[in-house]
Amino acid sequence: MADLIVGIQWGDEGKGKVVDALSKDYRYIVRYQGGHNAGHTIVVRGKKYALHLIPSGIITQHCCNIIGNGVVIEPSALIEEMAQFGDLKGRLFISDRAHIILPIHQAIDIANEQSTQKAIGTTRKGIGPCYTDKVARLGIRMCDLLYLSREELSTRIYERILAIPKLDSNIDTILHTNLEHIIKTIEVLRPFVANTTTLLWEAESKGESILLEGAQGSMLDIDHGTYPFVTSSTTIASGACAGSGLAPKSIKKVLGIMKAYCTRVGNGPFPSEDFGAFGEILRTQGAEFGTTTGRARRCGAFDVVAARYACRLNGCDEIALMKLDVLDMLERIPICVAYMYRNERITYVPSDLENAEPIYEDMPGWSNTKGCKDIKNYDLLPKNAKAYIERLESLIGTKISLISTGADRESTIYR
Repeated sequence: MADLIVGIQWGDEGKGKVVDALSKDYRYIVRYQGGHNAGHTIVVRGKKYALHLIPSGIITQHCCNIIGNGVVIEPSALIEEMAQFGDLKGRLFISDRAHIILPIHQAIDIANEQSTQKAIGTTRKGIGPCYTDKVARLGIRMCDLLYLSREELSTRIYERILAIPKLDSNIDTILHTNLEHIIKTIEVLRPFVANTTTLLWEAESKGESILLEGAQGSMLDIDHGTYPFVTSSTTIASGACAGSGLAPKSIKKVLGIMKAYCTRVGNGPFPSEDFGAFGEILRTQGAEFGTTTGRARRCGAFDVVAARYACRLNGCDEIALMKLDVLDMLERIPICVAYMYRNERITYVPSDLENAEPIYEDMPGWSNTKGCKDIKNYDLLPKNAKAYIERLESLIGTKISLISTGADRESTIYR
């Protein structure tokens, strides 16, 4: 059986820290979707690790870490990330069915963002164009790097280049750049490529513990997020099965991850975004800058409506509440409890969320929780902090079982 970690906001909720903290209890950690546009930051004993493709169990020595078939991989970025961990043989496995991001995908992504009048705000790393090729059956997979000859790879890439409309550059130059980019990575990655679906099935049959790790957040899901300002993969719980090969009945428990407030990177609707002092306090105190891009995140009050929607989409059994300490020392803390939508108060997420206005209630603030390493007992938190947690829990309808009060692994309360 497998458990699942999933973000229930717009991403950047702190999934990496939770996976790292829980990894001691699991043998396999599986990343099942997204690309190196995602970023998980882990702090262990003061040392910071920035992960983009490698699962967050890599810090825990006994864990086998799997990059599933639902992930799109930029080979050079993966190799660079692997270098910070030394010898990973036997600890890292890459699905032979995972698709490859080519330089041409990044070029298309950049061109799309520069030319459109309504930019999505992507990381410009080629994620969307790679997923587009996957669906169009034009993609190149990890297994192709292993088993196709140089000539066969050249032909496949050439066919992809010809599908680009209004191509101004020299085709031979583009072909050479893209071919050489992946050829030089083959031998480095070869020892790590495996049939990870079979590997997981065998692990499951032996009763091994498995933790599935999502990237981005539910509100960026291609179907159920704030379309078109979304990512290109299925970020909700159902994507874990497609992106790993495990069956739905294999998933035992779903743990949703959310911040004690909300953030978003990129363009698109964000009802509770705050453009004043409160938003700036969250950004500064929470160090809200993207792990992957360094971009400042948009910040605002906790959105109960979006969180409740995401919990239902994912079937969350429990919630981990992250970055509670960022709200320390505030006199009042707003919570978005409903929307005003087309002259009506609603408590659901409409498909055109850009037309929804937030309706708030305020909660009293508290003093200090930051880095409460000595506080392992929930009852020792400040009274108003507990009141805030319990109000969110009541409004969302899902138990908050883990509370984070700092970036370090140890700053965690299990409730």
